[in-house]
Amino acid sequence: MAKAEVSLEHLFRVFTKPEHDDSTLAKIERHLSDNVSDFLSQHVVTKKTSLEEIEQDFSSPILPDSPEFVSSHAQSLLEKLVAHSVNTYAPTFIGHMTSALPYFHLPLSKLMVGLNQNLVKIETSKAFTPLERQTLGMLHNLIYSQSDDFYARYLHSAEHSLGAFCSGGTIANITALWVARNHLLGPKPGFKGVAKAGLVQAYKHYGIENLGLMSSRRGHYSLGKTVDVLGIGRDNMISVESPKQILSPELALKVGKAYQESGNKLLAIVGIAGTTETGHVDPLNELAEVAKELGCWFHVDAAWGGATLFSGKYRHKLKGIEKADSVTIDAHKQMYVPMGAGMAIFKDPAASNSVRHHAQYILRQGSKDLGSTTLEGSRNGMAMMVYSSFHILGRRGYELLIDRSIEQAQAFASMIDRHPDFELITSPVLSLLTYRIRPQVLSHLEELSEDAQQNINHQLDALTVSVQKQQREAGKSFVSRTRIEVEQYHQQAVTVFRVVLANPLTTEDDLQAILDEQLAIAKQHKIFKSLHAINQAKIA
Repeated sequence: MAKAEVSLEHLFRVFTKPEHDDSTLAKIERHLSDNVSDFLSQHVVTKKTSLEEIEQDFSSPILPDSPEFVSSHAQSLLEKLVAHSVNTYAPTFIGHMTSALPYFHLPLSKLMVGLNQNLVKIETSKAFTPLERQTLGMLHNLIYSQSDDFYARYLHSAEHSLGAFCSGGTIANITALWVARNHLLGPKPGFKGVAKAGLVQAYKHYGIENLGLMSSRRGHYSLGKTVDVLGIGRDNMISVESPKQILSPELALKVGKAYQESGNKLLAIVGIAGTTETGHVDPLNELAEVAKELGCWFHVDAAWGGATLFSGKYRHKLKGIEKADSVTIDAHKQMYVPMGAGMAIFKDPAASNSVRHHAQYILRQGSKDLGSTTLEGSRNGMAMMVYSSFHILGRRGYELLIDRSIEQAQAFASMIDRHPDFELITSPVLSLLTYRIRPQVLSHLEELSEDAQQNINHQLDALTVSVQKQQREAGKSFVSRTRIEVEQYHQQAVTVFRVVLANPLTTEDDLQAILDEQLAIAKQHKIFKSLHAINQAKIA
């Protein structure tokens, strides 16, 4: 590997200009761009290389002693990193919530990195701060639809905040429920509030045995992290049984009342608008009323489904979200922005004051510094990427993308439902669905006894796992898998394929090819063959 000279002069050049001249830098950029373009035209996995082999390229803990030329290092990255990365742009990569991005994000990312703004403070983000506030205001308006006077008053107010940009949905959920906790256990005469006095003193002052957080069993794992970080404790994460994949308002009210009658206090009910496993949407409208009756915060985790609000045709699926005290949205999901763009949006512009912090050297009282009400301090300018997407795609552009994804999921569900060797497990509410291979000979599985179902389901679980692994390793396509309790099988947990249809490049031909590949793999499996053999013996 070519090494550069070690001198202050060389290091100065690294910060101010390319190694040789502008044309050299342009060639490096073109080389990287061409190779990335080639990579994105490949299958999900371009080379069949094991993780252990890749680890060998990144196995030395020794810090390099001498500098490398940028051109030399760039080539190394192409060979070691790019060549073995997962192609999330591939139209057959339909197993996770990561998709192809619009082309304009590449040059805009260069602008964002080049400016290197720090959104913690006005002094390091003079123009980016009002841009971020406006972007949060656009999403607030999308959810809550307040008046022009409301936004004129609060959008750029130093004493208020319509939301907080975060690195992702996990931090957004923690932020929203941090605000909820500090609001619930806030200052009173004779008590400084939980932020200063801590949980022990807060529980004593408010006469609380425990503080709890409620969601359905389909709640995101970040909620478990939230109760841990906030000091509530994972034992007080109330995950309610959800036979129909959603949180029943009647059951939520019953469980919530029982919890509070035991000397506890419910911090919040979390409604899910697009669960990560099945894409279901909780009955938000009814859960808002339950939260009101229980006297607790209502938070909606719409990290996945929030973008459905762009659609005039399907936004009704999120009815009641406007009643939430806070909402989590991930722009790096169905808003097609690069990773690292989560947001917590607050209905009440004064809500986040319950977590407001000041520091004389950086976050001064009365300033418009964004860092005073965010969990994270230093942050980059990801708001610019969201802002630009809103302008370049527009609401109507997003509406087309959302409608297409939901309708393509419906079409794929129909393909699966019609196929004699597949079984649709959960129909798409948004653009997620689950299914599995169930050979035609088992078409009457629901009619068998519970014990017989369990025995066969164990075999089908093993078949699903094997097919998913082999398909992933082949590298042409990718679907994920999960385990969920299924109502038609007496709430038995079964292993299923999980599909996320959000990539605009995916076609119905791609989906058919994925099913064909799965069935071809399955037919070679001993379980598939044995089930057919048993059926043939019965016929004979």
